[in-house]
Amino acid sequence: MKTYVIADIKVIDDSWVPEYAANVHDIVHKHGGKYLTRTSNINTVEGDTLDTTLIALIEFPSADAFNAFAEDDEYAPFAEARQRGSISRFHVLDSYDSAGTIPYLRTN
Repeated sequence: MKTYVIADIKVIDDSWVPEYAANVHDIVHKHGGKYLTRTSNINTVEGDTLDTTLIALIEFPSADAFNAFAEDDEYAPFAEARQRGSISRFHVLDSYDSAGTIPYLRTN
């Protein structure tokens, strides 16, 4: 089942960004993932505006594939640099419809 990751990041020291941006997508792809977007063009249309600098939406073929990416030794130094230079919130979502009313999505 496809798994989606929303990476909601507030950059506080951007020294890590160039290396991360240039390298991490290859590690994501190695685990079957792909970026659907990675943008700083964030338009809040309802609710309080977040202090977010960047949002990335990444699709993985499964939760196991995401976990393999997150635990990859090659990714570890990039993750550590991001964590030192940002406030990061990663949200992992499955591709179920919890309400059970969308016919093309699976239900729990």
